[in-house]
Amino acid sequence: MTILHVTRREFIVALGGAMAWPSVARAQQSDRVRRVGILMPLAEDDPYDQARLAAFLQGLQETGWSVGRNLRIDVRWGYGDVGRIRRSAMALTALTPDVILAVGTNQAVALQQASRTVPVVFTAVSDPAGGGLVESLTRPRGNLTGFSLLGFGTSAKWLELLKEIAPSVTRAAVLRSTSPSGFDTFGAIQAVAPSLGVDASPVGVQGTGDIERSITAFARFSNGGLIVVPNATTIVHRELIISLAAQLHLPAVYGYRVFVTSGGLICYGPDMVDQHRRAAAYVDRILKGEKPGDLPVQAPTKYELAINLKTAEALGLHFPPTLLARADEVIE
Repeated sequence: MTILHVTRREFIVALGGAMAWPSVARAQQSDRVRRVGILMPLAEDDPYDQARLAAFLQGLQETGWSVGRNLRIDVRWGYGDVGRIRRSAMALTALTPDVILAVGTNQAVALQQASRTVPVVFTAVSDPAGGGLVESLTRPRGNLTGFSLLGFGTSAKWLELLKEIAPSVTRAAVLRSTSPSGFDTFGAIQAVAPSLGVDASPVGVQGTGDIERSITAFARFSNGGLIVVPNATTIVHRELIISLAAQLHLPAVYGYRVFVTSGGLICYGPDMVDQHRRAAAYVDRILKGEKPGDLPVQAPTKYELAINLKTAEALGLHFPPTLLARADEVIE
């Protein structure tokens, strides 16, 4: 059986290590080839999405699913474009797969609108219940379940970190997408802002022009800092955001490690590679007959704190020793 819409690199990742799978795991699977759709938010050549996809495929391998033997995969890429994501969601559901992996809120929303029957496992969704994707976190009931992106306190932690590394900050711009992918993150930031002596304001962006105008305008006044909410828009344009923050001398806190490895100052957020490996276990359970509505939405279990010393030095900032000691990764 051939694979549709999967790059040669994905095919190699999917097949890698097949000979090492336990024979017991192989015996657990049906001889019938099952079909899994995957809706990714970024570009096909984006290394961040490639890492998340590889983790998911590895998780499937570990549960005994073999591409070409008992599994067929169809992948669609969103390129950070909502219209394209909606069209891809319709195309995937039309294939009537056994289950679809939706990476991100926009992808999950598009698939929910496209079908109320095809099982969907989502990842990186900020507020699944508040956004109407599930009836409740413990009992989703519909055709969607999965893994949430952030707890309420996580986004508040971003502002606390910003004050810890840059005590002079009294203004914080919360950069987020205008699409529904960051439901209650600003509410948590706003709740703690007065106690930290910071005036926080949301800044919605859709693309390059919005990002350049918004950050440049914000930097015209002193004592400012950025909080960059992780979503498809900010991840796609991460190099631009990081570059502007450096040029305008704005300390910035990010929600994903990929921002720091790309040159950003500091991040605190869930380990997304781990989350996509865990998502494979939910897909496996659905392929074996369980219903998504009976599987509770799970919160992140692993978080990452990463800092970039080179970026800090360029901004004239010094990380407190206690913060350095807490970091999971320090980039020099």
